Amino acid sequence: MPEVKSPKRTAGWTKVAFGDVVRLCTERSSDPEADGFERYIGLEHLDPGELRVRRWGDLADGVTFTNVFRPGQVLFGKRRAYQRKVAVADFSGVCSGDIYVLEPKGDALLPELLPFICQTDAFFEHAVGTSAGSLSPRTNWESLSTFEFALPPIEEQRRMLEVLVTAQAAGEGLLTSERALSSLYDAWVESKLSAAEWPEAIASDLLDRATVGIVIQPAALYVEKGGVPALRSLNVLPNRISWEECVQISLRGHEENQKSALSAGDVVIVRSGRPGDAAVVPECNHGLNAIDLIVSTPGARLRPGYFCRFLNSRAGRRQFASGIAGTAQLHFNVSLFKKLRIPLPPLADQVRFEKEAARFDTAVAMIEERLATTKALRQALLEECVCP
Repeated sequence: MPEVKSPKRTAGWTKVAFGDVVRLCTERSSDPEADGFERYIGLEHLDPGELRVRRWGDLADGVTFTNVFRPGQVLFGKRRAYQRKVAVADFSGVCSGDIYVLEPKGDALLPELLPFICQTDAFFEHAVGTSAGSLSPRTNWESLSTFEFALPPIEEQRRMLEVLVTAQAAGEGLLTSERALSSLYDAWVESKLSAAEWPEAIASDLLDRATVGIVIQPAALYVEKGGVPALRSLNVLPNRISWEECVQISLRGHEENQKSALSAGDVVIVRSGRPGDAAVVPECNHGLNAIDLIVSTPGARLRPGYFCRFLNSRAGRRQFASGIAGTAQLHFNVSLFKKLRIPLPPLADQVRFEKEAARFDTAVAMIEERLATTKALRQALLEECVCP
């Protein structure tokens, strides 16, 4: 991490409790649409470590949220605070009850500095440390308000903001580049699939296995450590596996559910919530299983990498969308999955497709590396500017 010199402390710096300079906003709307609101924000719309709100839901789709937020107020995810979800609203709407709406109290704290304070490691450690609950821990306002930090004079806050906002802008610029590259990749895949006149085959004719992972989840199945890792929907992202929050099941649970045991080269697909997200299982030296995922093993005529990228493509998504059922929870079942129509190029073309797609992955990885360095610098500056 880049070395950052501590700012010079002056006599004007004071140690304050969070609740002394920040208030919890409790404005409510019993009928948001009638009150003129159009958008809502749930925890799923807040991106960890990113202050800008880039996604939201349409109230016309129907939600029961009543917590009101206004432009400039800070949204903090109180459930699973370790996910570090903090954002600044630039529009009005309603949000989930698992989101606190915050704003400065009095004039001792600049409003623009508040979201940065909420991004400090010390703040998150306090929030996580005061959370209660095992499966879905939440912090409460009474505990959060006791967090203590060093508050500089207003003029010093303004100087700090200049540096922090500049670092924030650099990170957002890299994010914009990453999203542009992702859009270019999507367009490239679409053009490749539409331009080539490859014959189609039904998924069931191309797969050696297509089944569903463990669906019933008795408490005895889970262990804290020493068991067998089991992938869930939150571990499967488009074209990659995330090992964060990966649960483990007992060895007995793994042995009794061998039909969903995973091997390198299998393709796992989300079937509920975000149906269609697919990833290839990498090499692993331990047992691996799947919970409530579609599990597939491509046969000799279908390469896992090509199959996975097709499923994540716009063409693949369109087929998933036509078979999705459910209102409260989007869902795609394995019988429909077996009926998917897969463009089937010769194996040599599948290999070429994978190699060309991998170039996009390399470019994205380079941007993500620069973004990680920028975030580390910004975080170092932030921790040095505001410390307990």
